[in-house]
Amino acid sequence: MLSEKSLDAQLCVIGGGLAGICTAIAAARHGTSVLLIHERPVLGGNASSEIRMWVCGAYGRNNRETGIVEEILMENLYRNPTKNFYIWDSILLDFVKREKNIQLLLNTTCMDATAENGTFSHGRDTKITKVRAYQMTTQTFYTVTANFFADCSGDSILAPLCGAEFMYGREAAEEFGEDTHVQKHDNMVMGMSCLIQGRETSEKVLFTPSEFVNTPTDEDVANRPMDIYKSSENFWYLELGGTENTITDAEKTKEKLISLALGAWNYIKNSGKYQSDHWDLEFLGFLPGKRESRRMTGEYIISQRDISDNTIFEDTVAFGGWPLDDHYPAGYYHRGKANTNIPTPAPYCLPYRSLYSRNVDNLFFAGRNISMTHTAMSSIRVMATCGLLGQAVGTAAAIACKYQKPPHGVYLDHLCELQDTLMNDDCFLPHFERKISPVCKKATLLNGSQELNNGQDRPNRIYGNDSCGLETENGKTIEYRFETPTCISSVHIVFDSDLNRDTLPGDWCERGHVTRANVLLDSPQMHLPKTLCKSFRLTAVTEQEESEILSVDINRQRAYHVSVAYPITALRLTILENWGNTENTNLISFDFQ
Repeated sequence: MLSEKSLDAQLCVIGGGLAGICTAIAAARHGTSVLLIHERPVLGGNASSEIRMWVCGAYGRNNRETGIVEEILMENLYRNPTKNFYIWDSILLDFVKREKNIQLLLNTTCMDATAENGTFSHGRDTKITKVRAYQMTTQTFYTVTANFFADCSGDSILAPLCGAEFMYGREAAEEFGEDTHVQKHDNMVMGMSCLIQGRETSEKVLFTPSEFVNTPTDEDVANRPMDIYKSSENFWYLELGGTENTITDAEKTKEKLISLALGAWNYIKNSGKYQSDHWDLEFLGFLPGKRESRRMTGEYIISQRDISDNTIFEDTVAFGGWPLDDHYPAGYYHRGKANTNIPTPAPYCLPYRSLYSRNVDNLFFAGRNISMTHTAMSSIRVMATCGLLGQAVGTAAAIACKYQKPPHGVYLDHLCELQDTLMNDDCFLPHFERKISPVCKKATLLNGSQELNNGQDRPNRIYGNDSCGLETENGKTIEYRFETPTCISSVHIVFDSDLNRDTLPGDWCERGHVTRANVLLDSPQMHLPKTLCKSFRLTAVTEQEESEILSVDINRQRAYHVSVAYPITALRLTILENWGNTENTNLISFDFQ
């Protein structure tokens, strides 16, 4: 008989991709006990070494995602200069393991759920009480009881297990008034990809294909041209399965994808049309990267109209900005362009009401399975956006636990607290500004300017500014001074992490992506942005002494929100050095509440 164990948590997160990681970390940092279940041996989902999709996000200058996502990317630039995928995996694991409130179950598959049916708050008729999961490495069944559940699995595994309402396929244009060529709702979706990566070597390398490879024809390649010398060539268009079911037919599609991927490499190596003698196959993905399957139905369904019309939601908790990038269901064998590439008004707003279930009382979700139409998903699905959604869900779950309210109760009673907390945790919300204490505005500010306490933590077209903050001389102290001892609760600091990555080496693709596709002999090594503060001191002055609140010598973070719980007469910040070794460092925000 196999082992049986029972575990309890306030929040159970299913799925350890970037959305699930950010959900778990955000909740844990706000005091919630979290159990994170992930069915693979490594975290990261589509971004992991097993699949190797790029972490993409909003287009446009100064639109890069911050919060937990930027924390992870900064750490990767510091520890992983060659963009090694296994180091990237280890960094994701580190971020989860360092949180004392998270218990992690890897190699563990959620396989069942127990739900109560009845009449619950705000018209819900179902409530999840526990899930059952199996860890293959230990041959152990786990029963997990939790107050709240967050489905970050991508496939919405809890939908069929607990009866949560969900959507699948492509909506007809008339259903949501969208600009789509689909005239009748169908069950077709975007397909999956098994990626390949090449490495340039100093010696010639032969490639002998197996018998089952599906080598593309010249006509196929003409529709999907390949270029192993381009930094942007990650072979995403080796895509199939959109005309099948991406869940039930996944194994059948995977076999076709592996055959196609090896065939593509065979064409590169042996067609004589590429300078590929010195190239070796660095990676072949045996686990397909999936773009689309079930989407949960929430309180609100985001449509393409919301994106294109730039709807400003009063319950904005995240933003998007990737183009409307809809892949044709036939994938590689669709003649003509592989996808649409329609610009969006980046950054556009994403509402909280699309992150929890319409019929299940205690179910959140984050990632590519949130409440949205197929066409809206073609933009929202990218992983940096999913990470923002995860941080929003984790923060909302912590508030739900704090007040013992269901997800919709957080919307009704604690929306401002949710938004304020996200902004304090360095999440940009379009058309919102972080609240600044009136005491901060009135305090005497030495060696600073009002640019530091205007609630704007980045330059952005929405704010109408091309620059943000203050360039300060290293070693010079910026100080808030009070006439009498004043109690403050927290200090907020934002440094310049070069959101556009202008100070990194290589072309736009190298600078913009956290990992690399093909590896050339002259591929550059990365480093932290030169604009980022490297060392600083934050001190408080009381009537008796000056005490150190925070001292960092090897800084890799963009933002800090530090608690202070005693009366002070002055607050001082001194930047000592930046990663570019220049005399001045840009400081975006320095304020307090």
